[in-house]
Amino acid sequence: MRSVREVLKDAPPGIWVVTVAMVLAGAVTAGMLFSTVQMRHRRDANKFVVTKAHGVLDSLTRRADQELDSLQNALASTPDTVPVGQYIVVSIEDRRLWLKQGDTTLYTTRVAVGSGKSLIQTTGGRKEYKFDTPRGRLTVQYKELDPYWQPPDWHFVEMAAKKHGFGVVMLKPGQKVTVSDGSWYEMRGDDVVRVYPDGRVQLLEASEGHELLADKRIVVPPFGSNQRKYKWVVGGHRLNLGDGYGLHGTDEPNSIGHAASHGCVRLRNEDIAYLYSIVAVGTPVYIY
Repeated sequence: MRSVREVLKDAPPGIWVVTVAMVLAGAVTAGMLFSTVQMRHRRDANKFVVTKAHGVLDSLTRRADQELDSLQNALASTPDTVPVGQYIVVSIEDRRLWLKQGDTTLYTTRVAVGSGKSLIQTTGGRKEYKFDTPRGRLTVQYKELDPYWQPPDWHFVEMAAKKHGFGVVMLKPGQKVTVSDGSWYEMRGDDVVRVYPDGRVQLLEASEGHELLADKRIVVPPFGSNQRKYKWVVGGHRLNLGDGYGLHGTDEPNSIGHAASHGCVRLRNEDIAYLYSIVAVGTPVYIY
C-alpha cells in the first residue's frame, strides 16, 4: 500500500494548495470554537455572580426593612421630643414629686423614697447594701409598660435575714444546687427546674415572698431566668433613670409618703400611669 507521502508526491501541484487550505481552515475553526466556549464560560460566570449579588442584596434589603420597622415601632411608642422647659423634681425630705414646665407646676403627688437602711451580707463574703435614693440630676432613659422586677442579689439576702438561720446560694447555668431529699435545682433553657431522683422534672414558679428553697437556703436564680422576673411588684409603668433606679408603681400603696423603698421613687399606680403618658424619654429629673 502506498503511503500518504508517495500519493502526494505524485499528485498534481494544485492538490498541495487544497490540502494546506483544509488544514488552515480546521485550525481556524478549532480556534473559533475555543473562543466561543471561553466567552460562554465568562458569560455564565458573570451571570452567576450577578444573580448571587442580587440574592445577597435582597437579603440585606429585607433585613434593613425589618430593622427599620422595629425602629419605627419604638419611636411611635414614645414622644418625639421633650417639651421645652419640662422637667421633674423629687424632694427626698418632703417625699413629693413635681412635674414642672418652667415655673409652672403641671402635676404633683406624694412618693416613697429610699429607707436609708443598710443590709449586711455575711455569707459568701461580707457585703453591705445601702438603700438610699440617689441625689442629683438624672434623666428618663427609657420607659417600660408592664415591667417585670428582676430582684437584685440584696433581695434574696434580705429574705434570708427575715427567715432566721437561712442563707443564700447562687444557681449558675450549667451547675446544680442539691437538696437533702436527693433532688436538685438546675437551669433548662430560661427556666429553673427541680429534678427528682425518680426522673420527674418540676417547672418552678417564684414571686416576692415565695422564693425557691433548698433546705435552709434561698436559691438565687440567674438574671434573665423566668424565676427571677416578678410581675406587678413595680406596678404597670416604669420610667428608668439608669443604674437600676427608676420612677415606678408599687404593690404596697401604704408605703407612699414614707422612706420605705430600696432606692427607687415609688408612686401610686395611677400617678405613674399618668406620668408615663405625658413624660418623654430624655426628660431631666432633679432629686434633692
